[in-house]
Amino acid sequence: MNKRLFLKTLGLGIAGLPLNYALANDNGELAKKTILPRGIQQGDKIGIISPSAATADRIQFDFAKETMGALGFEVQLGENLKNRRGHLAGTDEERAADLNEMFADKDIKAIICIRGGSGAARILPLIDYNIIKKNPKPLLGYSDITALHNAIHAKTGLITFHGPNGSGSWNSFNVKQFENMFFKKEMVSFENEQVKGDDLIVKQNRIQTIRPGIASGKILGGNLTVLTALSGTPYLPDFENAILFVEDIGEDPYKIDRMMSTLLLNGTLSKIKGFIFGQCTDCNPSGGFGSLTLDDILDDYILPLNIPAYKGAMIGHVPKQFIVPVGGQVEMNANAGTFKLLEKVFQD
Repeated sequence: MNKRLFLKTLGLGIAGLPLNYALANDNGELAKKTILPRGIQQGDKIGIISPSAATADRIQFDFAKETMGALGFEVQLGENLKNRRGHLAGTDEERAADLNEMFADKDIKAIICIRGGSGAARILPLIDYNIIKKNPKPLLGYSDITALHNAIHAKTGLITFHGPNGSGSWNSFNVKQFENMFFKKEMVSFENEQVKGDDLIVKQNRIQTIRPGIASGKILGGNLTVLTALSGTPYLPDFENAILFVEDIGEDPYKIDRMMSTLLLNGTLSKIKGFIFGQCTDCNPSGGFGSLTLDDILDDYILPLNIPAYKGAMIGHVPKQFIVPVGGQVEMNANAGTFKLLEKVFQD
């Protein structure tokens, strides 16, 4: 994910829209009520869209279609899925149209994003949130798709799903989790899979408790860079009494510090009841006069909150990743480094 390009295009995309158009599509205040998506089953037709960056290798379209077919779905590709405008998968209008049309189409039971990258925030003013309210269905994706998860929940209250993209890794862990959540409708528990390997102790997928304790609430968040870029907009949900989860990739610790500062200054951190930090892949300092560590940064911002918190959850840019129902009610245990669903995330 090219974060600098994302932030630049975010500003250009929204600034380039007529003011009255953006206001007309605002849909008023933040959503107050949670909406559950309708359930899905094998044999259903699902749609694949690309609301963010373009896909360079044509075989990735085949991978995504074949993966969804292997899960038991009939697949419909978005009309503009293979388009390209610069680094984006088509114009803002084209990408938004695919999302709106998939939600409006009664035959489409779920929507899978083929990849992240950057650019999803550009289409937020173009989304028809009223159509989404009338046609609640699962939306799956992560990374830049964080913009859609948060905007849709803020505007409609719909629960969406932060997890593997269509062209991403669909290993046995991810497939089993998908089946348990979407097909079996289980009250899923999220606990890291720890593999000892050829070592005396377990080192992979270890969790670290920042502050012990148990907390429950609505789980919200996603990619830290994308989330904080929504600060000050009507597309950021209300984090009152929420469990905040975040992850990132390719960011120096000083950038993580800046983004955590944003969450402090915009009031998000003062509202939350619990904090889960996933994986920060390739988040290493790159020169200069030294650097705070990620541990230092989280201690500075999270410890003073006196809330349960832990890091190391299998959330983020990693092959095996949790499918997190954004807006679902969960209970987290910072001592054990786990969280679990407390309420159903699909309609009966």
